[in-house]
Formats: sequence, structure tokens, C-alpha cells
Amino acid sequence: MELTAGHVWLMVAAALVLFMTPGLAFFYGGMTRAKAALNMMMMSFISIGMVGVVWVLWGASMSSGEGFLQMVGNPFATFGLEGIDTPDGLIKVGYGATFAIITVALISGAIADRAKFGAWSVFVPVWVTLVYCPLAYMVWGGGLFGPEGAIGQALGPAIDFAGGTVVHINAGVAALVLVLIIGNRKGFGKDPNHRPHNIPFVMLGAAILWFGWFGFNGGAATTAEQGGLIWVNTLAAPAAAMLGWLITERVRDGHPTSLGAASGVVAGLVAITPACANVSPIGALCLGLVAGMASALAVGLKFRWGFDDSLDVVGVHLVSGIIGTVALGFIALPADGVGGGLFYGGGFTQLWAQLAAAGTAIVFSAVMTAIIAFAIHKTMGFRVSQEQEVVGVDLSLHAETAYEFGVGGHGGSFTPLHELITGKSQAPAPAAETVDASSNGKKSAAAGKESVEA
Repeated sequence: MELTAGHVWLMVAAALVLFMTPGLAFFYGGMTRAKAALNMMMMSFISIGMVGVVWVLWGASMSSGEGFLQMVGNPFATFGLEGIDTPDGLIKVGYGATFAIITVALISGAIADRAKFGAWSVFVPVWVTLVYCPLAYMVWGGGLFGPEGAIGQALGPAIDFAGGTVVHINAGVAALVLVLIIGNRKGFGKDPNHRPHNIPFVMLGAAILWFGWFGFNGGAATTAEQGGLIWVNTLAAPAAAMLGWLITERVRDGHPTSLGAASGVVAGLVAITPACANVSPIGALCLGLVAGMASALAVGLKFRWGFDDSLDVVGVHLVSGIIGTVALGFIALPADGVGGGLFYGGGFTQLWAQLAAAGTAIVFSAVMTAIIAFAIHKTMGFRVSQEQEVVGVDLSLHAETAYEFGVGGHGGSFTPLHELITGKSQAPAPAAETVDASSNGKKSAAAGKESVEA
């Protein structure tokens, strides 16, 4: 079959969505402490590697085709992508893989500074297999919430054009579960050093995410009219959300912040994701404004309720994901003059469908993530030791640092770090020799001690 403009656009959109995960790495890496920046970025990058392999082997098969109980596809139907014979089948597989990658990467921000990299590397493929793939099948693959699904026939099909339930509610709930199982960081709510260390990285990451989101939302557009609506809505909602977040900060705290602007953009992008093709531009502005203000208020609840959602995954992705999904029950445009949300005379039908989809996603993700995370935590352990957390997970888990603070690039002995990683003591370094100018070149041993604070 000849390569069409539609095929080319879908490949470009897939590349844009894949680029979002390195953008997320910058966004999260800047928000954490300097001594955990590399680990935070690595949690996103390892997600690309792990999910890329899983998706080719069985993930794509589990998210489409014939399924079990309308909940998950057969992992062996197209294992290794064998038997995919539609002209654009592999293009769609690649596009779908990028969604799975960023969904699990989003979760990592909630457990910054304290998760074992090995445990995370086990969690990623298991979670994608047992949580993401089934939920993607239920919503997009012809499962429970589709036109032929049991819930879809009973309540009407739920609208989730680009991932309000499958991506954002799913990731937000999983993040909350992991936080509750792993526990809070040392000094949570008290240590001022828990502030973001590199706001320019955060803003760069937000810019990359916004850029990539035009492929995230627009990749599945089928007509020029739909593509234009999606593009404008993907501009309008995050713009309004950024203003809503900054206004909330100005009223509550007395000053707008760069971090608030970046976070507001992401909140608006999350909210418009399920609704991008089904609301008017005015609806997108209203949705973004509400999501920006709501998430700005929600991120503060972690201090009041005592759960350490380190980089606000719950406050942004879960809260704005629910807002965007449920709002469709009110502001969804009629399709061919039929249906639509409550405000367009469509009655409560679409609202019930949206509530059912959001509720199912919350319960399913919470239960399955709890089982996976608890099993990992009780076997190999999900959390680093307190000593490793204090030293910093960059040094203690990866033996490297994002920045050279005062060591001149020559490397130090890092004796405490060596003992922390290997469990073995290093032999004491020989005393340095210096030349005493007043003794006509005679050498004298100078006792010294090098100490490097991680």
C-alpha cells in the first residue's frame, strides 16, 4: 500500500509523543533535588527501554483484538507483532507504544528521591502488562467502555479521545498508591532543601511536553476539521490553565511563580486530553481555567493530609484527569446533532458514561497497582535505605552526579560512598607530600583529610 499523508502524520505524531518522555525527564529532573536529578531522569529513560520491549512482544497484542471478558486482549494473538497484516498496523503499534511509555513514566515523579532503581525497573514492565494494557483495551480496544462493550451498551460509550482515563487518571492513582506503600521522604514538609533545584529545566520540560502534546492529542485525528479543533483546543486549554494557576498563586501566596506557570500548562494539557476532539474552543478555555485553579489548590493537600507526592503527580494528573473526563458529561459537543453533554441538551447519558469510566479506572488502577507494588516492596524492597537517601540516590544508586560541586572534575575518593555501595572499606590514602620552601627543598609529610559532602 502506498504511504499516504495520513500515515506520515501518524508517524510524526508518534515521534512527538516519544519526545515527550525526555521532556518529562527534564520537567521532573528540575523539580527534584540536585542529588537526585539523574536518578529522576533515568526513571523516565528506563521506561522507554522497558516498555518498548514489552510493547513489541506482548503489549500491543494485549491492548487490541479479541479479548477476555472485554477486559484485556490475548497476549499471544500477535506476539512479537507477528500476524499484523493491516497496511498501517505497525504504524499504529508504534503510536500506541509511546502512550504506554509516558504513562508509566509519569508515575515516577511521586516517588522521587527514595525509590530503588532496580525495583522501579521491575515495576515498569509488570505494571504496563497488568494495568495499562487492560485499561487501554477496555477504553480503546473494543472492551467494556466501547460501543460493543457491556458498560458502553448500558450507559453509552465513554469519551476518552487521547487518554484521560487510560493515561492520567491511571497514572495519578498508581502514583498515590506507590506513595502510600513506600512512605514519605526524610524531612517531608520540614526540609527546605526539598524545593526544585533547577527551574529552567522544569520550564524547558514543560515546553517540550506542550510541543509533543499536539501529536499526543492530534495523532488520531481523522479529518482536517477535527485536526484543527484538536490543535486549537491543545493551545487554548493549557494557556487558560496557566493563567488560572498563576491567578490562584497570586491570590493565595502573593506572587506568581515560574514553577506554577509550568505546572499550570501541564494541568491544562491533562484536562484537555480526553476532551480535545469533543469540546468547543470556548469549552476548552473554561475547562483549562478550572483545571489550572483546581490543581493549584490540590497540590497543597499533600501537606495537609501527609502523603509525599513529591512532584505533584496526584495533584496535577489525577485531579485534572478527573476534571477533563467528567467535564465531557457537561460540555461535550453533539455528534451529528445527536447526544452531547448536559449543557447541550444531551441529558445525563454522557455524564453517567464518563463517571463510570473514571470510577472504573480509579478502582482498577488502585487495586492492581497495590498488588504489584506491595509484592515488590515485600520481596526486593522498593525504598532505598535512609543513608542512601541522605547521600543522594544519584551517588548511591548510579555512582555519578548531575553537577560537579567544587571537586574540579578530577573526582574525589568518596570513601563513605564506596563503603555504602560495596560494603567494603577503602584503605586510607597515603599522606600527601608537600615541599616546605623554608627548608631548602626538604620534603615534609602533610597529614590531610579530604571530605566530600554529597
